Formats: sequence, structure tokens, C-alpha cells
Amino acid sequence: MFNSTNSQSKIYALLIGIDCYLPNQLSDGSSYKNLSGCVRDINFVEAFLKNRFTEVQIFKLTASRIENSYQPQEPPEQLPTYENIVTKFQQITELAQPQDHVYIHYSGHGGRATTIYPKLKGHYGFDEAIVPTNIGDSEARYLRDLELAQLIQNMVDKKLLVTVVLDSCHSGGATRGEVKETNIRGLSRNTVDTTSKSQESLVPLTDELIQSWQGLRQQNTRSLTATSGWLPEPKGYVLLAACRETEYAYEYAFENQESNGALTYWLLDSLQKLGNEATYKILHDRILAKVNAQFAQQTPVLQGEGSRIVFSGQSMSSQPVVIVKKVDLAKQQVLLQAGHVHGLRKGAEFAIYQLGTIDFTDISKRVALAKIIEVRADDSWATIMPIVGQEKSVTRDNKGTTRTEFPTTSNPTRSGFSRSPSPSPQDTLRLYTPGVPSNEQTQNSGERMIEEGASAVLLSPGVKLIRKVRLLPAQENQQPSGVDIKAALQAVKIAKAIVQGNNWIEFLSSDEPSDEPVSYQVSINEQGEYEILDAGGQPFMNLQPALKVGKSMAAMSVVKRLIHLSKYHATLQLDNNDQRSPLTGKLKVELCQAGENQELKPLNAPGNILILKADEEVILHIRNASSQVLNITVLEMKPDWSIKQLYPIGAGAFETLAPGGEERIPVRISFSENYTESTTVLKVFATIGATNFHWLELPALDQFSQGIQTTRANSLPQDPLEELLSAVASEQPPDRNLNTAAYPSRQWTTEQLTVISHSNPT
Repeated sequence: MFNSTNSQSKIYALLIGIDCYLPNQLSDGSSYKNLSGCVRDINFVEAFLKNRFTEVQIFKLTASRIENSYQPQEPPEQLPTYENIVTKFQQITELAQPQDHVYIHYSGHGGRATTIYPKLKGHYGFDEAIVPTNIGDSEARYLRDLELAQLIQNMVDKKLLVTVVLDSCHSGGATRGEVKETNIRGLSRNTVDTTSKSQESLVPLTDELIQSWQGLRQQNTRSLTATSGWLPEPKGYVLLAACRETEYAYEYAFENQESNGALTYWLLDSLQKLGNEATYKILHDRILAKVNAQFAQQTPVLQGEGSRIVFSGQSMSSQPVVIVKKVDLAKQQVLLQAGHVHGLRKGAEFAIYQLGTIDFTDISKRVALAKIIEVRADDSWATIMPIVGQEKSVTRDNKGTTRTEFPTTSNPTRSGFSRSPSPSPQDTLRLYTPGVPSNEQTQNSGERMIEEGASAVLLSPGVKLIRKVRLLPAQENQQPSGVDIKAALQAVKIAKAIVQGNNWIEFLSSDEPSDEPVSYQVSINEQGEYEILDAGGQPFMNLQPALKVGKSMAAMSVVKRLIHLSKYHATLQLDNNDQRSPLTGKLKVELCQAGENQELKPLNAPGNILILKADEEVILHIRNASSQVLNITVLEMKPDWSIKQLYPIGAGAFETLAPGGEERIPVRISFSENYTESTTVLKVFATIGATNFHWLELPALDQFSQGIQTTRANSLPQDPLEELLSAVASEQPPDRNLNTAAYPSRQWTTEQLTVISHSNPT
């Protein structure tokens, strides 16, 4: 039995499901219709929890439909009204003790209403809300976003371990084709209920939450920071939402039987499938793949502590990965969630791991290799290849012939369900040893499956992103005393052969012409220290500490730094200057100062390079000037040569920005006393499709993460990404395959700002 919780901790669950909505009418004449799968969701979750845990206390609030009746079948005290929901939150907070687990699951309508917090959101703002069963009553109230945030924060402040699942729309979005209203858990995204509702709240807001919501919380750290617009820098809890702000949350009759929410169905299936060591990030990856395979316009969202192990207080860091979105059995191909926007190109190779794998250094968990054959905007098709050295035990018969087989279906039992979900025709791809009965395959683990939601790790770029490096002998007037220059540089050459990832750099021989394109140069200064210089002979800043010639691991550290700089600069140069793209010029990015009445004063500077005071607070202003919904991600390229996702905070991959919408992100420009000058680059990506940029992250210089692979590649002819290949060997020139990037380039764009900070800028 799954048992990752502490033996002394308990689990408290608040389960809310609403199928029956009493008669109601909104200000625009629309209404919240009855649903059909919400109470069933809650019953399944209840059965799952009871089957998994012995110490679980469940609180249920449900509104079930009765045929030919407007009234739910439950008594008033069990109905999901505003008062009952708030009371149950407060009751659990009172009962639970620090380190106990709280699981909250809501299935029902989500909606928008005129805000009751105009000082926080403006007089024309609106509140996201959970819709109670009796919202049509004159005295009924929504459970609003700030109230929900405060109820969760009260639990976090008591050191409870909180998981929140919202299987509802924030508001909904546009649909195409025939979609029944009863299959959608929300209204049009343009619908804001302006009917008069009570402004009295049973959830008093704390000053801290109010300040956080306003984005005025002062940061104690000296690094660049940002504030989330949903819950400021969420800690101590996990939020799994059914969809993005502009999308619908769907109900679906799985296996042509009774309906469930798509999020709830695949959540429970994934919990059963992944076992007891999966993190919420891994759980979300599989749910995303499963839901997207059925509903392309429903993107489950993860916020908060994605590295936390499910139903555990422990966290587990894992390297950035790409998920398998879809499996095509007939073609022996997989669709990976990485594409042109990440710099990926044809020929890149990935290792695909067993579903739920966390330790990607364990190569026994690899089930197949995949080679990219078609790069699209934010995903790519790859063909499946056997793993060298494992073919004999996996896919080779007694005649030495490698073969791939595709059995029909598999129906794993799901505790707490009255039925088991049958995988779709594109659910799994199985590699197994021919000639061995299938039941023995499963028992001896000879069978290897590629499943939607599985992780893939980049092994190598399709075209090596080689950076040329010249080893420079010291000048006659710079000969350091007691240092053998020739031997010191030779030590760097020897170290290259044994350092992981050495294909990123290539040393030039001393007799090559001086005009050979060079990215980096290595020399030894008068103090007898290794130095890394740019092509113009200027030392790179902030390469600390100094590497003394002759010290243990010094030469190897030089090589590791060269590889690190290559990856950093490849991402820095990742750009899309295709003037044919409809997104060209549509992503507006600027740094501003906050004026009176929330007015923004742009800090204009030539070339988007600004010089600011150390620790100065500014606003990163992002605006969507296109006619399409864009997904926004901000990477922070820091002075310590690290790359970190700045926005959104946490495990989330992006935030949605509607046409004409804007986002204001408070940031604080850092300045380290160890540096004479600090340069920070804010790189803002906008994509049309759902994608993930966590895999582009890098640790700080010399803080190497074993096994992490990061990809950068080039793009269209005459695109700045071609500069990324200026150091590629002449025997590997760009080929005709680069032309395939013309279409994907229409699906993404990027802008960046450079901020230089001094302790006393002039």
C-alpha cells in the first residue's frame, strides 16, 4: 500500500462536488447549468483515499441531482453553500496539527463576479470564484479568490501540508464544434456576474495577504525576484487546476459510460499508476499529456511546490525533462513537448524513461531512444530507436533480429473506481522480447512501455553546437614566475576528453589562421591563473573563484566553465526574427518605475540596455499586442551565469495573457558585493501552444548538476540564431532542413532586456 506520509501524521480531506445548481440567472441572462460528473468525482476520490490510507478523515459537501427536481438530495448541512464551505475549511484548520496533510478537491462551476475588493483590483476589476450550489439565492455569495487564498494561507501558517485540486474553469473560453453546456464547468470568459451580492465575508483577510496581492511585499533577498498574480510566491502547498484562464474544464464519459471531470479522472489514474515516489511535477506531466490527448484546449496547470512527493512533506529535486505528449503506435513515433521555440532541431536525440522515473542517472530505467524527425513550434515528432546495449534483452529475438511489437490494450485495476480506464489507441508503445509469453514479460520486466506523460531527457543536439576555443600562450611581458605555460594549456586539452558534455567546445590548433571564428580564448595571467577571454580578448566577468595553475582540478574546471558558458550564450542568442511571423512586434516588454495611481513610467534606453542602481525595484511590464492568447514565460539570466525561470514562480510552465492583456511583475535588481558590475538579462518568451522552459535552466557557474542536459540549436537562415553556429565546424554547415523552421516561427516570439547594475552608477 502507498504510504509516503509520516507515520505520525494524519490526512484530512475536504471534498466538494456540485452537480445540482439551484435556479439562477446572471446579469447577462446566462446561468450556471447543472453538471453530471462532479459528485461522481468526489465519490471516486473518497474511495481512493479510504483505500490508500488508514488515517484519513473526510469531510464531504455535495449537491446531487434528482431526476425531475430542482432540489439536491442532500440535507442542508451537507450542501456546498458558501457558509458550509468556509466552515469546513476552518474546522479542518482547527483540527489538524502541524505536518498533517490536507487534501482539498473541488469539482463544479468556476465563475467571475464584480470584485468586492476595489482597493486591490480597481473599480472595474473582477474576482475569480468557486460557485456554490445556491448561488441563485438572494443572500448567496461566491467563494472568492482572495477568500480561498486566505483559507489556504491559514492552513500553511499552521504548517499543514496542503494540496488543492480545482476541477473547474476559472471562467472558460471559446469553443468550436458541438459542445454541450453540461460538459463544461464554467461560462464564457467574457461573462462577469455583476448582480448585487453580499460583500460581507466570513474570511477576514490578513494584512500580509493584502500586501502580497498588491505586489508590495519587500523582498529580503538580494536576487532578482517576482510576485505571482494568483498567490504571491506560493509555499507550503500545491495547487492543481483543471485548465488555464482562457480554457474550459471538460467532463467526459470515459469508456462511453458515466461522466467524470477530465482532470479528476486522469489524476486518480495517474496516482494509481505512478506509485509512491512521484513528485507533483511528474504527476502533472502525465495528467497534462492524458488530458491534452483528448482536449487540446484544456491545459491542466500546476502551481506551488511541484518538487514535493505526493502525500509527503519531503521534496525531491529532479533535472528538467521533456514529456511525451502522444504515442503513435502505427508509425513508432512519439510527440515530445519541446520544439523550435526551445532551439530544438531535427536530429536531436532523447532518452525516454519509464513512467514515474525520478533518478535519470539510472540508465536501466530507459525504455527507448527517440530521434527528432519533425520540429514544430513547441513540440516535435521523434522516431523510436533501440537502446544500444539493451537490444538483446529488450527487442532482439534468438536470431538477432530487432523487432517492435504493439499489443492491444491493458486495463490496470484502479482502486476506488467501479471500472478501469482503457488506454486510447495512442496510449502506450511497448517494446518486448519476442517469443516470450506476455504474462512472463510482465513478471520478468522484459516488457518496456513508452507511455504518455513519461519523461524524456536530451542526450545531444542534432547538430553539435560547437564553440571554438583558442588556447593562448602568455605574452613575453606576462610570463608568470614558476609556471610552465605549455604544460598548463596541455592540461586543459587533456581534461576536455574526460569532462561530460565536451561536445559543446572544440580547441583550435595553434597553427590555424588567426581569423578563424572564435568564441572563447584561454590564457594564463601574470598571477599564474587561468583566464577565459571573449573573442576580443576581454576577460569574462564574474568567473569566480580564480583557478590557479597546478591546483587540483583547475584544468578540468576551466573546461567545465567553457561548456557552461557555451550553453548560457546559446540560450542568450535564441531569438526569432522571422519578419513574416504574425507575432513580430506583438510582444511588448519594458521596464518601468511605479508612479502615482499605479501609473507606469517607462525607463527607455537604447538597445534595451539599462543601467540601474543596486537593489533598485522596478516593474517588468509585459503586454500582448496580438489578437491571440499568448503563454508567457520569463527567464532570468543572472550575473553568476545561471539561468532560472523568473515567471511564473514555482512549477508552472507559463501564464496566459489574453489579447490586449498586460502583466506587471515587480522585480528587484540585484548586486553582489563580490562583483564590480552585475549584468542581468530578462528574456521573455511568448508562445501560442503550451510549452515548458524549465529544461533551459542552468545552475550557477561551478555548481554543476550531474546528468542535466540542456539544448540550444540554430534556426532560420539570417536569423540571429545562425550566430549560435558561428563556431560550428565547417564540415557541419546549415543544411536545407533549416527551412522547416519557417512555419513554426509563426508560433512564438521573444524579447529581452539587459540590466547593468553598479554600486554607484553614473
